[in-house]
Amino acid sequence: MKVALYARYSSENQRDASIEDQLRLCRLHAEKQGWTIVDSYTDRAISGASLLRPGIQELIQDATRGRFTIVLAEAMDRLSRDQEDIAGLFKRMTFSGVRIITLSEGDVTHLHIGLKGTMNALFLKDLAEKVRRGLRGRVEDGKSGGGNAYGYDVVRQFDARGERIRGDRTINDEEARTVRRIFTDYTRGKSSRTIAMELNRDGVPGPQGREWGPSTIHGNRERGTGILNNEMYVGRLVWNRQRFIKDPDTGKRVSRLNPESEWVIQEVPELRIVDQELWDAVKARQASVSASRDTRDTSSPDHFREKRRPRYLFSGLSKCGCCGGGYSMISGTLLGCSAARPRATRAHATTAPISVARSWSGASSMPCATISWTRTCSPNSAPPSPPR
Repeated sequence: MKVALYARYSSENQRDASIEDQLRLCRLHAEKQGWTIVDSYTDRAISGASLLRPGIQELIQDATRGRFTIVLAEAMDRLSRDQEDIAGLFKRMTFSGVRIITLSEGDVTHLHIGLKGTMNALFLKDLAEKVRRGLRGRVEDGKSGGGNAYGYDVVRQFDARGERIRGDRTINDEEARTVRRIFTDYTRGKSSRTIAMELNRDGVPGPQGREWGPSTIHGNRERGTGILNNEMYVGRLVWNRQRFIKDPDTGKRVSRLNPESEWVIQEVPELRIVDQELWDAVKARQASVSASRDTRDTSSPDHFREKRRPRYLFSGLSKCGCCGGGYSMISGTLLGCSAARPRATRAHATTAPISVARSWSGASSMPCATISWTRTCSPNSAPPSPPR
């Protein structure tokens, strides 16, 4: 019998040796049964809540090719903790003539899929609730509930038992000056795009050391994202503003805004970076800009485009030949390199008439290589990227 081994661990806090431990036990079992091990498939530090894992996907593909007749794992939850996914995996394996055997459950049947699948799904739900309960308690103590905002450093400290104390932050003075500069420039009438360009021009590193972009600064007022909307800068820690749920089709997390009644707000005056007067001035200008947009003439022929830019056949797929940046609308009639314009750090400008993008909709039978672009690169810019 030809057998494939599968092993997985879900957290970066677990030992990488966990994979080898699982495979070692599976090898011993296969040897006792006299099976021939064809290959081993692994996923390291990846949750079992989704099948979008490279190791399990490769295993599924090889199963359909008939490389083996048995999949051997330590337990069903190593394959998947999602009830729908484990049922789908069982169906695929059965269709391909492949048995699923685990060291814990033995030969997996429909009964295991129904009962153990439900138990694993409940385990995930219970685990998520425990994590959220722990994070809420941390926030109510004035500590971070996860992640770290620009302008702050993580305080690394340990208790008497050597356990790490999590959630404490301290102000990063250099980044705090940049935050105050952004707020001040915005109240003086500068746009987030202009502020980002000037920060990049002055060599000021952005969050995670990246370049500044307009969205990093203005973010989303409703969701509290972006430098200008982070209430931590006025000493207010807001947690549970939004939740994340998994899209059943793509397996990706999608954010959903929670009702304000579910938010957890804690005052942390020691972490204030921006004074109240400056914060209020920014909020006043944001409200003014929003109001001016709402009072635009809806009878204007350009009203629809201004409210929502049109999308084209290759939206999100077009790349700049000089730097590899994405293409986006830069005016009502032109597409351009989005990496060059908002950050002003590229030595080139790449544009294409919008008529070219419109013509793509009727060019489905035309090879992509025949579509030409008008490109202007300086001698100092990066060489063109290879064809995609």
